[in-house]
Amino acid sequence: MSDTPIAITHDEAQGRFQADVDGHLCVLDYQLRGNTMIIQHTGVPGAIGGRGIAAALTRHALDTARKRGWLVLPVCSYAAAYIARHPDYQDLVA
Repeated sequence: MSDTPIAITHDEAQGRFQADVDGHLCVLDYQLRGNTMIIQHTGVPGAIGGRGIAAALTRHALDTARKRGWLVLPVCSYAAAYIARHPDYQDLVA
């Protein structure tokens, strides 16, 4: 990943964290049920894959969940693997 930070926005109405990277839309989609964020999908186009973008989106989503007092249910396999690799987020898992 480059040293340039990724600008991530949160569209709460759509249940999405997103970033435009080199003209490509990268997303993390979730659904909020009560106080549980259900992470459904993380998508980064192959043309810009391998740059840590999915990790940045996931980290941002998890940090948002922590700040808001939400639990997290990682249905998305990428998000589940990310949490498994980062035990500091294990306490968020519903």
